[in-house]
Amino acid sequence: MITPAFELTQDPEYLTISVRVPYTRTAEFDLYIDGNDLKFFAKPYFLRLNLPGRIVEDGREKATFEIDKGVFTLRVAKETAGEHFEGLHLLTSLLAPKGSQTAKPLVEEVTVSSSADAEDNDDEDEEEFDWQIEQQVYQETSEEQLEQMHTYGFGNQRAGVFTRLQEELTDVIDIKNPEGTTAAERRQARVAAEMLAFSPDHFLADLFENDEIKGLLKYKPWWTKLKCSSAQEEAGVSFTDEEKEQMRKFNNRSYLLDKTARHQVWLSLVDILLAYCYEVRSTEGEHNVESPWTTRKLSGTLCWLETYSSLQDVLISFGRRVLCFPLYRHFDMVSAAIRDTARFYRRGCVLKCLLDIHRVFRENDPAYILNDLYITDYCIWIQRVKLLTTRSRLHLALEWMELKESFGSGAR
Repeated sequence: MITPAFELTQDPEYLTISVRVPYTRTAEFDLYIDGNDLKFFAKPYFLRLNLPGRIVEDGREKATFEIDKGVFTLRVAKETAGEHFEGLHLLTSLLAPKGSQTAKPLVEEVTVSSSADAEDNDDEDEEEFDWQIEQQVYQETSEEQLEQMHTYGFGNQRAGVFTRLQEELTDVIDIKNPEGTTAAERRQARVAAEMLAFSPDHFLADLFENDEIKGLLKYKPWWTKLKCSSAQEEAGVSFTDEEKEQMRKFNNRSYLLDKTARHQVWLSLVDILLAYCYEVRSTEGEHNVESPWTTRKLSGTLCWLETYSSLQDVLISFGRRVLCFPLYRHFDMVSAAIRDTARFYRRGCVLKCLLDIHRVFRENDPAYILNDLYITDYCIWIQRVKLLTTRSRLHLALEWMELKESFGSGAR
């Protein structure tokens, strides 16, 4: 568990606690108030404070969360109005765990219970959270340290995220030390991992026993039913109420990207959408518990924080990963995902696909962190740029076809 950065202020009647919890799910805050004791939990963050004065939960408390800044703010009433709480700036003393109020007896009475009851008690013990775990005061990363770290995320605009979230993100990404690894080193490690993961037996089994794969190749994804739209906006696409609510929750922001960064952003977008198309076809449009894993595992961007320099690099990376990791490892599934991606590019429904990815990641722990690193920014940015002009759409379609012939030999 990570102790978040926090700050306390007061006025004569209220105590205000601000807790910085980026990369967490807004719907999963756990808050407990009891006199001098305040507990806050939002995975992966944990905070327990022993306050110098008593607070009370009486209906006047107010909590807010600024999604863009990742700051949770609680305003709670003091039990005695006008009391001044001393030492709110002494953060270490506030974090000191509260000791046990009573001594534990040397001899305890043990009640013999059935094995079923014992199993139930074991389950309850496992689910109970230990609020007495050790905490350490948060230390902000200096600008000098940040400058020495390698960047990643949307437009390579993030750094320092993994220094504190490494334990949580080991189940999300495959790169072990993103802060101290260059883009070239990440790529080299990714290729080496793919070589080790490739299973000739699995590949040959899917190649010759492919009846199930033939059925998946006949599947028609939802975007094939849409009409092509030449408008910059997604004129031919209708959004559900849930998708509209998703977009309303995003904070509008601007992105200052140079030419190189814009190029990499577009290529990473193709990489992510290829993985999404494979996942949709492999599940026939019915997302399941494996959907978050499949989407991020097939995307070098999401799994290795990869930055690509050409469309061919994207296609080769995607093809290699399809033949190494998912349930169906057949080259025809690679070709189908490429065709699917080209189709919904032409139909102008990229935003709708990104919203679907965002929803799938949001409902999965800990894949939701990838929304903060990539998908949320893509959902906002794609609405502010020209998706593709008619001329560039044609150019891209031709490039897909030209690369397909060389793609097979390159992927191998």
